[in-house]
Amino acid sequence: MPGPDARAAPPAVKRSHGGLWFLFAMILLYVLVALLDPAFARKGLASFFNMGVSLLPALLLVMLFLVLLNLSDGMQKRMAAATGKDSGAKGWWLAVVGGILSHGPVYAWYPLLGELKTRGMRPALLATFLYARSIKLPWLPVMVYYFGLHYTVVFTLYMLAFSLLNGWLTERLMLLGSSGNSNGGEGSARESGR
Repeated sequence: MPGPDARAAPPAVKRSHGGLWFLFAMILLYVLVALLDPAFARKGLASFFNMGVSLLPALLLVMLFLVLLNLSDGMQKRMAAATGKDSGAKGWWLAVVGGILSHGPVYAWYPLLGELKTRGMRPALLATFLYARSIKLPWLPVMVYYFGLHYTVVFTLYMLAFSLLNGWLTERLMLLGSSGNSNGGEGSARESGR
């Protein structure tokens, strides 16, 4: 009989095969299109590969961050401290600057952000990062050209301010939503792995 310190194994998670069925259906659909209209299929395949090549740098960067985060225990602790509950102004600064400097499609960043969330990243900082991504440094000169310097500066400052407000509000709404639990929402955070 196990001692009082023995932990119960977590319940087995039943995996859904929906993703595999969807993949199989898409492959079947592409094969059918290739049989009916080979020129259209070649054009679609070329478009797919071009998109893959354009996404590759962002995906490699995210994968590098994930590998570094998983290899280095010290890096995990620093990232958790920088974006965790007691991160303070440094966490907000990292979220805003990281959001502005991040490039590529947002879904390429989801694995890294999900990993940081499981390691304790505050919902406020996650929302701030995602909102601050709307400020694109390479496009600022184009905005100045079309809308003028004054508009661009005011608009960018509003985006910065609203990224912070959006993060703060997101976290408050999440806390409000979890306050309906009998233990003040703390148990649900522990159970979800945070």
